[in-house]
Amino acid sequence: MTAWGTLEASAVPRSVPRQEPTDMPRLALYALIVCVLSVAAAVVSFVEGSWLGIVWVLLAGLSSNMTWYYVKRARARKSVTG
Repeated sequence: MTAWGTLEASAVPRSVPRQEPTDMPRLALYALIVCVLSVAAAVVSFVEGSWLGIVWVLLAGLSSNMTWYYVKRARARKSVTG
């Protein structure tokens, strides 16, 4: 006899599907955060009159492309695996 609130091994179903995140993949989220921060840094840099903002714009473009790549890769893997 088991205590109330405990689970026996036989009570847990054996074919529990894996719960994978349905949201954005982690790398895509990190790349999106970098993109947003670099756009903000570019705006601040240009407002202050610095040409260093060009570097921030290039970083924003790169991280934006990385975000799309990781999102599309995750969707492709999800469609293949079901």
